[in-house]
Amino acid sequence: MSTVKKLSLFDSTAIITGSMIGSGIFIVSAEIARQVHTPGMLMMAWGVTALITILGALSYGELAASMPRAGGQYIYLKEAYGPLFGFLYGWSLFSVIQTGTIAAVAVAFAKFTGVFFPAIAPDRYVPGLGSFHINTQQLLAISVIIILSLYNFREVKAGAFLQNIFTVTKVASLLLLIVLGIYFGMKGHGTMANFSPAFPDVISWTTIGIFGAAMTGSLFSADAWNNITYTAGEVNRPQRNLPLSLLMGTGIVMVLYLLANFTYLYVLPIEKIQSAENDRVATLLMENVLGGSGKLFMAAMIMVSTFGCLNGLILTAARVYYAMAKDGCFFRKAGVLNKNQVPANSLAMQCIWSCLLCFSGTYGDLLNYIMFAVMLFYVLTISGLFVLRIKRPEMESPYKALGYPVLPAVYILLAALVALDMFIYQRSYCLYGLIIILMGIPVFYLIRRGHKTSAVQE
Repeated sequence: MSTVKKLSLFDSTAIITGSMIGSGIFIVSAEIARQVHTPGMLMMAWGVTALITILGALSYGELAASMPRAGGQYIYLKEAYGPLFGFLYGWSLFSVIQTGTIAAVAVAFAKFTGVFFPAIAPDRYVPGLGSFHINTQQLLAISVIIILSLYNFREVKAGAFLQNIFTVTKVASLLLLIVLGIYFGMKGHGTMANFSPAFPDVISWTTIGIFGAAMTGSLFSADAWNNITYTAGEVNRPQRNLPLSLLMGTGIVMVLYLLANFTYLYVLPIEKIQSAENDRVATLLMENVLGGSGKLFMAAMIMVSTFGCLNGLILTAARVYYAMAKDGCFFRKAGVLNKNQVPANSLAMQCIWSCLLCFSGTYGDLLNYIMFAVMLFYVLTISGLFVLRIKRPEMESPYKALGYPVLPAVYILLAALVALDMFIYQRSYCLYGLIIILMGIPVFYLIRRGHKTSAVQE
């Protein structure tokens, strides 16, 4: 990877913020509300998610500052536990975590574009393709993935510049939603009575278990906060800027998420949130305070949000596959840089698989399958902080995890409890996620054998 450091602190923070804010904050509160039933439990789900995310970022900063190389979490797992663990993370990232998210976000962008252009819809098909069927929604989603992938063939600063524009726009839009909701709420559209009763009369172990499982949506909406570490080799002053951007990015997003949910509850009774059409809570809020124009405002806002999120996802993860290829753990072509010092082949591979997942129509299920594994990888990664302090005592880091060892241990405990809760209450999804992970083991040895064979022949 290029030794020229091109990403500033602002760029890095924008990549984190832009990658985190997609479409989830506008819709998942409906599903969480249906599971937890009360306003206090809904707010607590987002509050615990904020706590877990920020604790993770604080601990993650030491790993990022110690190993500021392209690859991020792949590098940390490889250094702590060996190449197989690093590969299994990268395999999961490529097979569904990142590519599936790219597909889902691209389809969400196309779906809300259809509000302005009705011809873009899941039941409108492109003519003249014979027995091959592709609807206009899929066509737009795939087109956007291809366009952004090609755009990111340019030097990394170009992708970061686009990310900055859309991140500032989407943060401003989310703030506008919050301000409008509270303003019109105070003008008669809202009431604090919506927050009562805050909690169930009786809180049992079953209630706690359901609460933990309900956090799947909020945790997924808050994920991608670690994406900047994938591009760590291109960050200016990484020992300072990586930990700082992790803290700033996650802090900004989680405060916005908590304020957005407060606004939802202030304007809408919990029953209306639970029954929002297609789970579009934010759209229901804006229709409540602005009438018909609120629907168009929300559609435009989510288009901006998903487009910016998509660019951040595409920009960052390709660096992981590049790092894996350089280590002999991925297709060799992925380890080649173009004239702009960008892993263009890696971007192309990611683009192709993401587009195929758009056709599959099953990426939503795949993301549910993998969420349990995502939490396991986070637990392993932060545990790796303890492992590396023992295994590599000579490793220097200008940033030490705040509150070590207590706060990292609290993160590991909370994340492990959430993962265990998911396994108990969403076992079928968790088992499928584990199968996807384990499928990577034979692939790992096949790829390694191929690299060794090629090296001998050369």
